[in-house]
Amino acid sequence: MRTPGRRRWVIAEGRIPESSTGADAQAVAQDTMCVLNAGPRDAHLRMTVFFADREPAGPYYLLVPARRTRHVHFDELAEPEPLPRGVPFASTIDSDAPIVVQHTRLEPRQPDGPAMMSVGAFPVAP
Repeated sequence: MRTPGRRRWVIAEGRIPESSTGADAQAVAQDTMCVLNAGPRDAHLRMTVFFADREPAGPYYLLVPARRTRHVHFDELAEPEPLPRGVPFASTIDSDAPIVVQHTRLEPRQPDGPAMMSVGAFPVAP
């Protein structure tokens, strides 16, 4: 059976909120990249983050073990530099093994309660 996924992905939109103001302490504003590695070997990821008015950040190196999933909060990326808050960005993810990538945003600052958006990233053909 062929391992699902691609080796190159693009997330065209991202932003780490400057603050969170939810009544629920668990509802913290966040952007997350969810990665599935359904294959038989570890996936080594190299991520670059792009901005409108400055040079890209990265690369960030991540590991997703074989037959596992990993959720990466963009505000937890630290090396080679933390990402700025409140600044829109986009990212590319390159992997040495097929993976599936999804982008999720939790926005708790809505007047009627938290809102969540989740979309598949754009897979780039080999």
